[in-house]
Amino acid sequence: MKKSILITGANGQLGRALNSVLKEQLDSDTIILNTSSREPTAYCPILLDITNPLAVTNIVQDLNPDIIVNCAAHTAVDLCESEKEKAYEMNALGPKNLAVAAHAIDAKFIHISTDYVFNGEKKTPYTEEDETNPQTVYGQTKLEGERLVQNHCEKFFIIRTAWLYGEGKNFVNTMLRLAEDKGEVGVVRDQFGTPTSAQELAKAIVFLMNTENYGLYHGTCEGIATWYEFATEIYRLAGKAVKVKSLTTDEYPTPAKRPKYSVLENKKLKELDYYMKPWKDALQEYMKDKI
Repeated sequence: MKKSILITGANGQLGRALNSVLKEQLDSDTIILNTSSREPTAYCPILLDITNPLAVTNIVQDLNPDIIVNCAAHTAVDLCESEKEKAYEMNALGPKNLAVAAHAIDAKFIHISTDYVFNGEKKTPYTEEDETNPQTVYGQTKLEGERLVQNHCEKFFIIRTAWLYGEGKNFVNTMLRLAEDKGEVGVVRDQFGTPTSAQELAKAIVFLMNTENYGLYHGTCEGIATWYEFATEIYRLAGKAVKVKSLTTDEYPTPAKRPKYSVLENKKLKELDYYMKPWKDALQEYMKDKI
């Protein structure tokens, strides 16, 4: 029996990683339905604006997928501060529209959220039960998206992740680009989190979609790092002789406040006996194609 999986934001880092993992792990009877808000392509043939409830309803009813994975979001954290309406539409109303449509056809719905739903003041890893308190427009709109998903469908998986990198614009590729014409790079050393490979997150998504253990999850690689340590490891693996200069958050001001500490504990995934790779191992695997 054929199964179909609809992916929104399929052109992004996670969408591409998910396609890669699905093609490796699933059988030939699985159909992947890639959507994007941009011009249709052979890879991403379906045009879908998740902020348009009628368009979402029509496409979901027409394609009737078994599973919907929402990888679409307004993830430009600083830009969200000046584009509040767009951020709310993409990060809150869009997920709501998808959740309503998924519920109507009894499809499983997987939605990706963020560490920014927390205030970053904790000193130990955040679990799924910890109190949320977002400090930015991005975090506020993503948290509202979580709530709307929970309120509008039953078969949902919400996965909070952090410090994501994959195929596209991200910290790893920025560091490698800067290494081409700079001998020294300044990186913040007083923010703590866990670098997470899009490939590793995609594997966790596929694991969960094959269960009925619905609910809220954290999904990051294992371990703790600062951006400084992350950059240092990138250059070590790439064999780049770049000096990494340690900066404080105050020395690198941004429009949106960054969490001081946003390490997530994958408590609920571990209860299902599922473990994501240590961040250094996942980065090494990712860097194989970069060296």
